[in-house]
Amino acid sequence: MAVDGSYKATINTPMGAQEVTIALKASGTSLTGSITGRQGTMDIKEGKVDGNKVSWKIDINGPMGAMTLTTTATIDGDRISGDVQLGAFGNAPMTGSRV
Repeated sequence: MAVDGSYKATINTPMGAQEVTIALKASGTSLTGSITGRQGTMDIKEGKVDGNKVSWKIDINGPMGAMTLTTTATIDGDRISGDVQLGAFGNAPMTGSRV
């Protein structure tokens, strides 16, 4: 399953829907890329690929201070869906599609 590419996605957070662009590049079981949204562009760290399942972390500085967001997602054809762990603020569902 090819995960490489750019995806437009919506993360439904407690602060409202956040539109992001996710750029992913797999190399074996490693995943690199970036997330671009209202906070700017952040590099993916600790990215992993397991078949059509992907996971990564990003560090952000938001209105509530600095935190690490952990994403787990599944790629199904041109669709991406999963959850973003928002630190103490719980999980936010994410859905999107390849562009």
